[in-house]
Amino acid sequence: MRARYPLSLTIPLGITAVGAACVAYSAGIEARSFRLRRVTVPVLPRGMRPLRVLQVSDIHMVSGQRKKQRWLQSLAGLRPDFVINTGDNLSDPEAVPELLDALGPLLEYPGAYVFGSNDYYGPRLRNPARYLVEKATGRHGLNGNPPAVGAIHNPWEGMRDTFDAAGWIGLSNTRGRLKLDRGEEIAFTGLDDPHIKRDRYEKVAGGPEPDADLSLAVVHAPYLRVLDAFTADRYPLILAGHTHGGQLRVPFYGALVTNCDLDTDRARGLSYHQAGGHRAYLHVSAGCGANRYTPFRFACPPEATLLTLIERP
Repeated sequence: MRARYPLSLTIPLGITAVGAACVAYSAGIEARSFRLRRVTVPVLPRGMRPLRVLQVSDIHMVSGQRKKQRWLQSLAGLRPDFVINTGDNLSDPEAVPELLDALGPLLEYPGAYVFGSNDYYGPRLRNPARYLVEKATGRHGLNGNPPAVGAIHNPWEGMRDTFDAAGWIGLSNTRGRLKLDRGEEIAFTGLDDPHIKRDRYEKVAGGPEPDADLSLAVVHAPYLRVLDAFTADRYPLILAGHTHGGQLRVPFYGALVTNCDLDTDRARGLSYHQAGGHRAYLHVSAGCGANRYTPFRFACPPEATLLTLIERP
């Protein structure tokens, strides 16, 4: 004979069961369901051949993530013209060797990178509800909050040195150039992470370089002050990460938070940004990882993006 439970008990049990199933799915399945997003962006000068740009972001590598390592290695098979890494490579101070092994095949291609806060500092356990509070109060990261105390320092210097030795261009509050095998020269303007107030736009202000075939802007966290500055300086395309696409998205609604002051409608993918009478394309990668203490993704699978840049209309 089937046991009968009062309605007052059945409903909470059902909600608990559904919640547990969602957590199991988001951590055990979706967080490991790596995807490639393909985007076409019309930003090249007339007559320039298309460029294939691979953007990787928010890897948040933790020791032992073998599937993530293999997937990142496989991206080299896309044969991009160059690679952009928009930061937050680590979520484990011990994972630098595994990260470099995962990115090894991509280091054979021209590339550029910026760092995010999780490259410099180890993760901390946080109440996820704080992201909603920060959204409501506008206090994100160190922007309006007290400085971090007792932070774990990651061994990011070795990661930087390996990237530099491979020919990738570091873009922390500086400019750089890549000359592609085809002969084009791509100029980059990058900023250190605005999420922890390391951005110094005054050091790189001035807009695109007129003698380059293309100028791009790169930053980890897409804070509005940074997007406004890049757009007003007439960069045609800004590449960023940081948001994880919201990480936990509500089906048919979208992201609840972005962990910065960017609106949730632009938490991932290609959009526009307007400032100073100008308009730029903005691409925000949803990234392919998550903080080791919140290893969940829901309705927002981990991703890298292959951007095909084509002529402007």
